[in-house]
Amino acid sequence: MAEPPGAQAGFGCPAPLPQTGWERLSELWRRDEQQQFPEETVNIAKSAFTAGVVGWLYGGLPAFVSARKAFIESSHGEIFQNRADAVQSAHRAGLRSFVRYGWRWSWRVAAFATVFNVVSTGLSAYRDKTTISNFAAAGAFTGALFRMHLGLQGLAGGVMFGTAFGIPAGGLLMAMYGLAGETLQEKRSRERRELYEQRLADWQSRLSMTEILGQTESNAQGRPEMERARELKSY
Repeated sequence: MAEPPGAQAGFGCPAPLPQTGWERLSELWRRDEQQQFPEETVNIAKSAFTAGVVGWLYGGLPAFVSARKAFIESSHGEIFQNRADAVQSAHRAGLRSFVRYGWRWSWRVAAFATVFNVVSTGLSAYRDKTTISNFAAAGAFTGALFRMHLGLQGLAGGVMFGTAFGIPAGGLLMAMYGLAGETLQEKRSRERRELYEQRLADWQSRLSMTEILGQTESNAQGRPEMERARELKSY
């Protein structure tokens, strides 16, 4: 089975760093020696979960308030056992709407954020650099994907909406990267290069030690033979 770029096969020379865009792209979905995914991949999962929670609150809370208010207005003629029964009935009506409309928004927002982050992260890895154009392209693709079922007009609208979303979102992320001093792609490239240089130095050190041990062993084996040759000459 092929080993990931940068991995070390036994005592052999460590594999070279990924050079092509496809190699860097495939590395995003591969576990390292600690069985952990890259930071970019983990961030995609985290953002999907966060987007799902935000979408649920965005769709569920207004629906809860609206359904509770509608229940109170439409239940003036109904008879309840007590005030607590009336309040609980209103809350149940609101809760049903919270779950129903919250879920509708949750999976849509989570899916949009996931597709956007996968495309933008993939472009950054493939091109080996992070730019605003990556986020603009990711937004355009995601918007088109979600609106393509509405025909050509919906497709064009999705591209425009996605681009309008991707540019400011990318600008915000680039500003955050600027404060941090480096982008995730630059950080990963630096860590990968440092790890490769460390493994290469370790391999060269072991190789030198192996050569020294081999030379020492050959010298040790040669000494008894020389002594026997001297004894035969003496006879």
